Amino acid sequence: MDIGKKKLNALNVVSNKEHKGFGAGAIDLNNVSSVIIDGDEAYIDLGAMHAKSKVERGIKFSSNKEDVPNGRRCWIVWVAVDKNAEAGPRYAGVTACEMLVDEEARKGWKVLADHVNRMDYAMKRRIMVEGLNEAEKAALKRCLQNYNEEIWNNSGEELKKALEV
Repeated sequence: MDIGKKKLNALNVVSNKEHKGFGAGAIDLNNVSSVIIDGDEAYIDLGAMHAKSKVERGIKFSSNKEDVPNGRRCWIVWVAVDKNAEAGPRYAGVTACEMLVDEEARKGWKVLADHVNRMDYAMKRRIMVEGLNEAEKAALKRCLQNYNEEIWNNSGEELKKALEV
């Protein structure tokens, strides 16, 4: 890879790697990616897998919501792609986790256990986007469609209905 070129963000859709060591089959994150929703914008940011997304960098997080009175609401959305579907890959699990971010104060709020559980739920092919407002749903839908319309078209009706505006 040319050092001068920026790596493009992409969903981890296809991986032929097969881990055959200690813990094989315990957790497979090859099919899970993260989308950040910030206002009416949604974008792929794989840094969220390690709490280092664009909106999380430089922020000290608390589990006490009152610590962030001026925080703006953002979401991490865990997206699991099922690459074994008969019709082709599909968005199989989509779960949203709320957080508050105040860049000026460098403070934020999120419940780490909720983020971990929601990632697990996405891997278990659940659709959980309650809490997203209409603009956030529309942004997520646009992001998923624009990333790969075929994957969107192959996705189940539950997801499509959940993101209707």
